Parts: sequence; structure tokens; C-alpha cells
Amino acid sequence: MAVSSPLPRWAPTPSPSRPLWLWGGGTPDARTGSGGEGWSLGRIFPWASAWQRRAPAGVDGRGPAGFDGVEVAPSTRAAVAPAPVRWAGTDEDPGVFLTWEDVCVSVAAGAYGAQPVSILSGITGHAGPGEVLAIMGPSGCGKTTLLDTLAGRLGPGITQTGSILINGRREKLAFGTSAYVTQDNVLMSTMSVREAVYYSAQLQLPGSMPAVEKRAHADAVIREMGLGDAMDTRIGGRMTKGISGGQRKRVTICIEMLTRPRLLFLDEPTSGLDSAASYHVMSHIARVAAREGMTVVAAVHQPSGDVFDLFHRLCLLAYGRTVFFGPASDANQVITLHCK
Repeated sequence: MAVSSPLPRWAPTPSPSRPLWLWGGGTPDARTGSGGEGWSLGRIFPWASAWQRRAPAGVDGRGPAGFDGVEVAPSTRAAVAPAPVRWAGTDEDPGVFLTWEDVCVSVAAGAYGAQPVSILSGITGHAGPGEVLAIMGPSGCGKTTLLDTLAGRLGPGITQTGSILINGRREKLAFGTSAYVTQDNVLMSTMSVREAVYYSAQLQLPGSMPAVEKRAHADAVIREMGLGDAMDTRIGGRMTKGISGGQRKRVTICIEMLTRPRLLFLDEPTSGLDSAASYHVMSHIARVAAREGMTVVAAVHQPSGDVFDLFHRLCLLAYGRTVFFGPASDANQVITLHCK
């Protein structure tokens, strides 16, 4: 007798293909970033949520889904008419529904003929737009491995099985669809916050986009992450004094959010920060995710109670297996019940 999967199913609505970039002239609006004849990041990056209309109050477009393997699509340029503006997190623009089922990851053993070493076994879960999913567990339980698996960043010699779906089907990730924030902050200590984000904007945003618009977009992202007062402060490092560790982490996140990804992966964003700095980092991420309809998956180690309350769902791992998956608010009750 076949056992039905506990994951709810969602059938995506087919949508026409959209170009990765298109410049149509005009001046973007200061609030929405789009003008009648102008450009929008929704046209530049097909899954971008910025410069699009926000969903009206009370509209809920959440639902589950996921994808079977990650493929990076080569960047292409298509001179076609721009797609109509869609609201993030609604039926018109459902965002990114990420689902993984029975995911197993193993690595080849060092000795010839030895059996592969299992890292993850039978991991199942899902994350939707506007949600922050926390992957938690002790050191060495497979948090970063699961994050790399979902993001398609596994290296050679690693075997992966199971299904990973985006919006219910195997989906190619175009540039700007997803972003991955690593644990290390690789920043130039001699640059200011504004200069670091501007420099990255010049590299990531299309060459057809005027420099003044790139700077305006970079300023908006900096303010979204609560760094408006530190724009002209030097980042600093071990030899020179600069911004705090929490602000440095937010600068790293700003750089990855320039393309307005619909899917954001964070590898221990609160590592090395105190409870106050950790809360500031995660609260800004949760606020942007809720407003933009962004799907956030974060591997977190020992969050405080205030930070834990920001998570919508929790995936708790131990020895490469799932201990708990569900609403974060139910975790304490469920785990306590099973430990009695």
C-alpha cells in the first residue's frame, strides 16, 4: 500500500518567459523604482522582487513546492516586451516555493573500495515566500551541507539523491534568482560602507543601467538593512577601527541583495555576534523577507530567544537526520513531549 507524502502539493501556473535585462529609458519612481516607460529590476532579473508593486494588505500567496536538482542557466539577452508587473507573494507572482524530500548526501571515503560516508539521510521540508526557515542543530550535524545542497553548491566527490523542487518543478536558476551569504565577511577594510556596496553594484547590475540609478539602488538597499547612518564609515578590520561586527555582516548581506534575489541562503549569519547584534541582523532580514516576499533559509547556531521568535519554521538536525520540522512556535512543545 503506497504511503502518501505528508508534504502539501502546489501546482504552479505557467508564466511567459521574461528577459534578464531590458532598458527602456525613463526614470524609476523613488518608491517603486519603476516608471511607465522606464526600467525595473523585475525586467532585469526575472525573479527579482524589488521595484515591483507590493501586495495589498490581507493577500496571502504562500504555499509549498520545491525542485529536483539545481541548474544555473547561462545569461541571455532577449529584446522582448517586458512582462507585466506582478505582486510578490500573490497568485500573480507566487515567489519561490522551495521543497526538498528524502534528500540524502554522501561523500566518497578516502580508502579505495571503502563505503561512502553518509552526511545527510532522508531530509524533508519546505519553505515559502515571506518566511524565514532556520536550520539548527549541534556542530557537525549537517546544517551547512543541507544549505549547500539546497543552493546547488555541493562540490565534486559528493553524491546527492532525493528531490528538490522550485515551484513544483525542476527550475533553472537564472542570475539574480538566488543569493548565498557565506559565514565569512570578505570586505575591503579601507572602503566605506557606501563604497563597498557601490563597487559591487557596478559589477552585478547591468551595464545598460546608468550609474546614477545604480547608486540610487545601492543607497536603497543600504537603508533597508539599517545602515543609513554608517554609509560613510570605513569598514575597518584588525588594524583599523571601523563599523561593528553586526554592521559588517549586514554589509555582506547588502551586497548579495543588490540583485533582489527571491531565494536567500544564509550560512550562520549570527556567528561571532552578541545577542543584540544578532537580533539586529535577523530582524532586518525578516522585515525585508516579509515585505518583498523573499524566501530565506538560514543555518543558525545557538540563537537567542528573541532571534528564535523571528523564525517561521524550524528544521532541527542531529547526526544528519531530521529531529523536528514544522512551525518554530511548536518546537518547544513537541520536543518536550517526545523527551518525556
